[in-house]
Amino acid sequence: MDTMIIEKASKALNINKAGVEAVDSLLKEGSTIAFIARYRKEKTGSLDEVEISLIKDTLEQIKTLEKRKEAVLASLEEQKVLTPELKSKLINCVALPELEDIYLPFRPKKRTKASMAREKGLLPLAEKILLQVEGFDPLKESKKFINPEKGVNSEDEAIEGAKFIIAEIVSENPDLRGKIREIFKTQSIIKAKLVKTKENEAQKFKDYFDYQEEIRKSPGHRILAVLRGNSLGYLSFSIRPDDSKPLQVLKNNYLRNSKFSYLVNEAIEDSYKRLILPSMETEIKNSLKEKADLEAIEVFASNLKELLMAPPLGKKRVLAIDPGLRTGCKTVVLDDKGDLKEDFIIFPFEKNKVNQAKDLIKKAIEKYKIETITVGNGTGGRETQNFLKSINLEIPIILTDESGASIYSASEAAREEFPDHDLTVRGAVSIGRRLLDPLAELVKIDPKSIGVGQYQHDVDQKLLKSKLDTVVFSCVNQVGVDLNLASKELLSYVSGLGPRLAKNIIDFRTENKGFKTRKELKKVPKLGPKTFEQCAGFLRISNSANPLDSSAVHPESYKIVEKMAKDLSSEVIDLIKNKSLRDKIDLNLYITEKTGLPTLKDIIDELAKPGRDPRSNFEIFSFKEGINSISDLEEKMLLPGIVTNVTKFGAFVDIGVHQDGLVHISEMADKFIKDPSEVVKVNQKVMVRVISIDPQRKRIGLSMKKEAALNH
Repeated sequence: MDTMIIEKASKALNINKAGVEAVDSLLKEGSTIAFIARYRKEKTGSLDEVEISLIKDTLEQIKTLEKRKEAVLASLEEQKVLTPELKSKLINCVALPELEDIYLPFRPKKRTKASMAREKGLLPLAEKILLQVEGFDPLKESKKFINPEKGVNSEDEAIEGAKFIIAEIVSENPDLRGKIREIFKTQSIIKAKLVKTKENEAQKFKDYFDYQEEIRKSPGHRILAVLRGNSLGYLSFSIRPDDSKPLQVLKNNYLRNSKFSYLVNEAIEDSYKRLILPSMETEIKNSLKEKADLEAIEVFASNLKELLMAPPLGKKRVLAIDPGLRTGCKTVVLDDKGDLKEDFIIFPFEKNKVNQAKDLIKKAIEKYKIETITVGNGTGGRETQNFLKSINLEIPIILTDESGASIYSASEAAREEFPDHDLTVRGAVSIGRRLLDPLAELVKIDPKSIGVGQYQHDVDQKLLKSKLDTVVFSCVNQVGVDLNLASKELLSYVSGLGPRLAKNIIDFRTENKGFKTRKELKKVPKLGPKTFEQCAGFLRISNSANPLDSSAVHPESYKIVEKMAKDLSSEVIDLIKNKSLRDKIDLNLYITEKTGLPTLKDIIDELAKPGRDPRSNFEIFSFKEGINSISDLEEKMLLPGIVTNVTKFGAFVDIGVHQDGLVHISEMADKFIKDPSEVVKVNQKVMVRVISIDPQRKRIGLSMKKEAALNH
């Protein structure tokens, strides 16, 4: 069975069978995708994380199908209806709908109009009517089936029951269901209409009050919008092709040139309207929803990755401010490790407290040798930034995206870390840390709360969580984690770990005043050899006696590096510092049964830049001076902005006025583009032109065309 599943996955993905088999084996052993991609390249043929994920998902899908086949075959055997032909059809099924179509006539079902007609003994009549043999008179034949004891009191009742049976036979024909399904998939039109009594509440869905579109042209975000409007009771909708087309398929198959074929025709039309249409419409709706969900989740995942991999400022002493126009600005001092040193409130917007606010800022900068000031970009952010600029400080003042900071400040993790501080202090700390290291801070927040999704509340929540967790996991392991500084939340995403082991690591770290070497991980309670194998390469110790502990070189390869150094009569640290020494290494001399060229090349790359951060360098960004609110905007203004969210219909851009503007997909480039992600990504700095302003609805239209399309 396993060999067959692997062969099917290999063929479906066009990936070498040996690679698929290796991935399957490693996953079964408990290896993570990140570990397999980074440290088992020889086994997989250097498959990357995306390919390994695809293999994992495809194997699971095939296994699900095969498991269902086994259940169906067992059911048919139990019913004693499994013929060699039927068995062959089932075994050769490649999709669940096809399998279920074949099983449909034999599936145990509730009492139906057809089953009740069968109980009345009307099946022989139905079969004769369906044959439509010339000369056969169903009206005369029906008299033989009158039986008051069984509930058949007249010829009409016998005929009606027979038609119910025919309708069910027609609806359960697997070949015809397949053809009709294809018509529904390729020719259906989605229609939506306003529920008349809901016009006032439904204004958000105005575009769908009288909407219709071919489903093959309808993008996922419009499907989700219609479904949401329907679930709220604002819209009625249908998804179906022109009824004449599927009906013609049925009639071509069953109708004969007979005097009494009209009875079969009536049964076919009843079958389609009562049985096939509702079934197919539900199926196509679920299929479209699933496709739209996947599309929305992929958009969310892509945006989240850009956000998580945003450039970190790095180890700097920071003054972080959570702005407040009326309640004051909560200000915190963080050292270069992100630890809270002091907090206070300033009131820069109260005339009699402005000078006091300036003095407090200056004293904090001098006392703690502050290198950067950051301000949350929420309400009052630009005003606070302008106040700070008025002091003429000689350090950068940076606006930081504060989305999610309030979620973190109210979380259990924040309460645990700062039990003696209120929400506002925790929020300001989060803003400061977000600047120092976005990834390390954002892992503390539920990804759904970060606000870079599209219809995230409407999609499959289990699938969304799984996908977003996978993105976070991938980013954390791609960057690597400082074992002596990482939070419990960050450690939880390291390959092979999780919340419980992360806590054990923190406890061990606290008791032993930090880790001196990677080897000490083996002393952490419950952290066994397999877990050590999975996590060690992704954990860094910056001041370890062994310089490889600060790199992505896995401990299992330390002996190889030591042998390289010995062969050159040098130390490992010399290989790191001296490129000319590394250039002398002939990798072919170190190939073993377990370690091949891919791993050896990775080792040399890592020796060149131990523990290198794959994220790009931080660049300071500034909004246009004097543009602080919608009222400051004018059409045709050219403004710098930062992309905050990318959807399938466009991108939202922060231009510093507390309300993101929308660059519709039609305004993103001078040429046609199918997807906004072809042009922009989250956190990208862009130049945009204001093309429309609607203060009442808080809507700003932006364009990136022509001279506005200058990317920084």
